[in-house]
Amino acid sequence: MQATFFPTARQTNWLLIVAFLAIGEALYLRYLAIEYAPVSLGCQGGLQSWLCTSFRTAIVLYNHSVFGWVALAAAALNLVRPSIFLMTIALAAAGFGLVLHNTDLAGLAAALLIVSLARPAPAKD
Repeated sequence: MQATFFPTARQTNWLLIVAFLAIGEALYLRYLAIEYAPVSLGCQGGLQSWLCTSFRTAIVLYNHSVFGWVALAAAALNLVRPSIFLMTIALAAAGFGLVLHNTDLAGLAAALLIVSLARPAPAKD
């Protein structure tokens, strides 16, 4: 029986760090920039700062569901050929997507990530 894809302890720590940073940044952008009226109005009025640049970038990416699509594509590729790199990309994008309301695609990506843990590991050359 072939072993399933399962991240090592070091890889799991890396995935946890990436997930917490992605979700933390998404929460910061959502609650302290997008939904906080003084900052939101200032950024929409033309204020130039790193927070406003992040605000505008997040809004553009949200409007095109980029977080959800990237998470779904990386999770689907990870399902076909499991790798820690694809899992990292999918996890970070899904974290952003879930917090910034791309929940339909990001939720499906999270489900595919869970299913990918049951896939056989890639053959070692």
